[in-house]
Amino acid sequence: QTEMAAVFTRVGFDAYDVHMTDILAGRVRLARFHGLVACGGFSYGDVLGAGEGWAKSILFNPVARDEFAAFFGRDATFTLGVCNGCQMLAALKELIPGAERWPRFVRNRSEQYEARLSLVQVPRSNSVLLAGMQGSVLPIAVAHGEGQAEFTSHSGAGELLEHGLGALQYVDHHEEPTESYPFNPNGSPLGLAGVCSADGRVTLLMPHPERVFRSVQNSWASKNWGEDGGWMRLFRNARVFLR
Repeated sequence: QTEMAAVFTRVGFDAYDVHMTDILAGRVRLARFHGLVACGGFSYGDVLGAGEGWAKSILFNPVARDEFAAFFGRDATFTLGVCNGCQMLAALKELIPGAERWPRFVRNRSEQYEARLSLVQVPRSNSVLLAGMQGSVLPIAVAHGEGQAEFTSHSGAGELLEHGLGALQYVDHHEEPTESYPFNPNGSPLGLAGVCSADGRVTLLMPHPERVFRSVQNSWASKNWGEDGGWMRLFRNARVFLR
């Protein structure tokens, strides 16, 4: 959450650290915010299904459920979920307009925690945070044990991408979407690494763009990049969206 706050502050936001206890106790109302970011990291001690447990603390609490539903229903807002936050928001899809096609995120096919720099491409998508980034191929940090997208039908991933709801795809060294390990760290179909809502205001990413927003955080960077890495565009897009 510190890295996430740092990059959003860098692009002009005021970042606030809000805990679930603040929302459950009524100390903080989401109505005061324009953006909501569910961060990655070791929520609930990173026990299995931590993101889904996080989601249930919202779904089964009337105060929290109403707060989140009202936020997602407001037009002039954006939401970003990363890693545990991605898994959590995917489990809240009944509260999020245009999220009906989303998968669940379950245990990696490798049956182990995966942490490395991976390569992803940005496909055509509705995401307001990925505007203008279609076709980009960028390194990104991954650190998760439950990043495999699981659909109820075999064609789920293809339909998602066809409708512009696929946000990122893992690619191999030929820049082709892949299900092969270790290029794809979790085995998601068609290399799916993130999703977005139909209107593009909600974006979920299993990898961590906030961990590689500076050039020096990348394993390789072009001399033309300067201080900022390629993922700065995602966070600047959030600021542009609210203007």
